[in-house]
Amino acid sequence: MFSLASQVARRCAAPVAKHQFTLRAGFAQTVKEGLTATDAWNKSCYSEIDYTINENLPVFDAVQKFAAYNIGCLVTTDSSGKISGVISERDYVCKVALLGKKSKDCFVKEISTKSANLITASPSDTVSNCMAKMLMKDIRHL
Repeated sequence: MFSLASQVARRCAAPVAKHQFTLRAGFAQTVKEGLTATDAWNKSCYSEIDYTINENLPVFDAVQKFAAYNIGCLVTTDSSGKISGVISERDYVCKVALLGKKSKDCFVKEISTKSANLITASPSDTVSNCMAKMLMKDIRHL
């Protein structure tokens, strides 16, 4: 698991072409017009990471994956491999750490956001549409 994370870190250090993303006001980014979610994913230094975790695993396993890959959200899957929801670092902080629970004693399915409540994007959505969805719903992950 850590060897893949180090590979991703090295890949992320590669320079990005100037025309793809430009910084504005030091924090906001503008995106090349017409760039789709698939285009952004393929250009991402994170495209080789397995972003899934079985909902029956302890939360500790999710926290390890967050730390190893420097990510903040994972897709949860049921025992048959179907998507059941998402778990984020915020779920951990608010539903485990602040309540004094132990991450090895809680299961992912107990604190994750269930799939019925998810806002999703399709691979053909533009990055601008994805950003609009996130801003309108005040969410951090699609």
